[in-house]
Amino acid sequence: MNETPSSAEGSVRRRGGRPPQGQPVVERAFALLRSFDSGRRAQTLGELARRSGIPRSSALRLARTLVGVGALERLDDGRFVVGLRLLETASLAPRGHGLRAVAMPFMEDLFHVTRQHVLLAVREQAEALLVERLSALDAGPVRYRVGGRLPLASTGVGLVLLAFAPPAVQDRAVAAHRPGEGDDRLHAPSDLRRALAEVRRGDYAHGHQSHPGPMSTVAAPVRDGRAVVAALSVVAPSSGFPDAGYGPAVRATARAISRRLAEEAGRAGPPAEGRLP
Repeated sequence: MNETPSSAEGSVRRRGGRPPQGQPVVERAFALLRSFDSGRRAQTLGELARRSGIPRSSALRLARTLVGVGALERLDDGRFVVGLRLLETASLAPRGHGLRAVAMPFMEDLFHVTRQHVLLAVREQAEALLVERLSALDAGPVRYRVGGRLPLASTGVGLVLLAFAPPAVQDRAVAAHRPGEGDDRLHAPSDLRRALAEVRRGDYAHGHQSHPGPMSTVAAPVRDGRAVVAALSVVAPSSGFPDAGYGPAVRATARAISRRLAEEAGRAGPPAEGRLP
């Protein structure tokens, strides 16, 4: 379904003069980086300071340091943009590039069959993070972007990720759910709770959303042999959406990706002692 702006994307810290006492420099640096979003790809120093809540002089020092290491770049007009060094580093993330590398051949097959939007997402705390998207030129309009964050209850991939998330994450999402968010069927928190149970029971999600445009989706979980690590979906216009056709294709593709991930995990062996799995 259509992307709704995430409250976390481009969130602005409250201005409070100096940074909190003892706040690590790395936190302030990430506050600068988090001030960028899809609507603010280039920012002046003043915009960086305002949106990060960091005093202008401190923001300038941090920005210059980030430019020096390639995390930011400065345009001829003086504005700052995200640097390519971040892309290089992000490409090493196993839940991003590593997952994408395994899933891509299967996603391409699904894309050629459906000729719609094929999405791959992971859960990042209380949101879904889009890792990859394949879209046909004539597919229905959506506003998803790779790297964008989406509320879990508003998309097919989000519902799948939420259904297999820890109970505390589910409880918070259900408590915060409001009518009109996401699937047309989800009018109350109890509806969302029931939908999550259906996802776990059927091992897939399907949904329809009327606003801002009529779109439908089918999504399925991707596992690594131990747990759900991602969700795969097809998103297409509701008119003529073939649930019976897309559903089996999405679930078969998700299972194929899961088998390959399990094989990769088996070859890599168990996690080393002292390291997170």
